[in-house]
Amino acid sequence: MDIKTDMETHLKKLVESDKIIIVEGKKDKAALKKLGIKNIIDLGKKPLFHVVEEVASNGKECIILTDMDKKGKELYGKLNAGLQRFGVKVDNSFRNFLYKNTKLRQIEGIVSYINNNE
Repeated sequence: MDIKTDMETHLKKLVESDKIIIVEGKKDKAALKKLGIKNIIDLGKKPLFHVVEEVASNGKECIILTDMDKKGKELYGKLNAGLQRFGVKVDNSFRNFLYKNTKLRQIEGIVSYINNNE
């Protein structure tokens, strides 16, 4: 398997998934929507506990796709802890894949990353 095939497999799973996907902002959300992914919540200016409660009331599993920079990792940690307190399972497989196998650090860059690596 190569990175491109792995990426396509992960994205296909996200498109078919009914898990809620949490991203940092509108640009991240727009990028994922371009790939056909739904069920996206962007943090925007909402307090984190609102997002955690919203996700917890809507599902038992979610995916956190915050950026891989300092702020994004911090947000990820807070969201992950909050969601787990509510019994929500966090699926990290795609996030870990991106971090380990690509140089992509901003979710909003995912479309151009895919287009440049075809």
